Amino acid sequence: MKRSIDGTALVYCNKAFNTPEGKTAHGLVRFTERFEVVGIIDQKYAGKDAGAVLDGKSNGIQIYSSFDDALTHTTAKNFVIGLAPDGGRLPDDARESIKKAIGKGMNIISGLHDFLTKDQSLVDLAKAQGCYIKDVRKTPDRDELHFFSGKIEEVDCLKIAVLGTDSAIGKRTTSWIIVHGFRKAGLKAEMVGTGQTAWMQGAKYSMIMDSCINDFVSGEIEHATHEAWKNEKPHLIVIEGQGSLMNPAYPGGFEILAAGRPDYVVLQHAPKRKEYDGFPGYALHPLPTQINAIEMISGKKVIAVTVNHEGMVPVEIDAACREITEETGLPAFDVLAHGPDGLVELLKTLVK
Repeated sequence: MKRSIDGTALVYCNKAFNTPEGKTAHGLVRFTERFEVVGIIDQKYAGKDAGAVLDGKSNGIQIYSSFDDALTHTTAKNFVIGLAPDGGRLPDDARESIKKAIGKGMNIISGLHDFLTKDQSLVDLAKAQGCYIKDVRKTPDRDELHFFSGKIEEVDCLKIAVLGTDSAIGKRTTSWIIVHGFRKAGLKAEMVGTGQTAWMQGAKYSMIMDSCINDFVSGEIEHATHEAWKNEKPHLIVIEGQGSLMNPAYPGGFEILAAGRPDYVVLQHAPKRKEYDGFPGYALHPLPTQINAIEMISGKKVIAVTVNHEGMVPVEIDAACREITEETGLPAFDVLAHGPDGLVELLKTLVK
């Protein structure tokens, strides 16, 4: 068993694994320092290896059809809600599995906007079983939050933001891959997480942007970035993006540009995606338009495009990267399929 911050975990992702609404589970399958994932719950892919389903590479994490099925094969300390549905709402059919998990003394970890700690029956059951419920998206008290101060200007290492042309497009995964690529190259890198999944993966410096009180969003981004620099003295800080500048429901990214003040931007893009995630009829703005918007707002350059290969077969990836370069003049990389080496070499030339 690998070392983890909070021990073993069973991840609930029923009816959503290998879809955009399963992205929290996907992150935990690919990488987490917080948990040792011992299984995924999803009826559709029961009996399969989670890594093989997601990336074509087996990783030993089994998928089970139900909570009861999982408990006949494994045990876990934590029950993690691996869903990321639009609006962050808890599906009705998940509640019964949560009750069963509490009944087995498992801690419940949820990143949804539906706070389980508001359900007194669940809270009472957890107390009786000696376990706890943690709502990751629950906003800290105001006196714990930070207002923007300008201290970000002290941060003198290379900072990049990994933004995206849409939500649920792989920004967090790319951010981690870059961090790990830098570390493998013998350089120090830190991730500033801005969503609940990054926290679940063990990001030491993080805030949860979409549930933070608006007045403090910039200050929390600044504080997390400054703390990462002050405490770790890294060569590189990667700030995870949220949503996209032009997504109608998740217009994230501006605060990251304004408060994180990255030196450069890496832009994540899915060439086969034609409409904004979850919003049929809302055409995705063209890649050059999104690049221009980022550069105009921030005054910083987009230096590379990273590719999400959804909807592609492997032989299409290189061609897609070439087309992006021809269209934008920027290098394009699929770091999930091909590794981070090319992008890491580019970023190493920018280290201060």
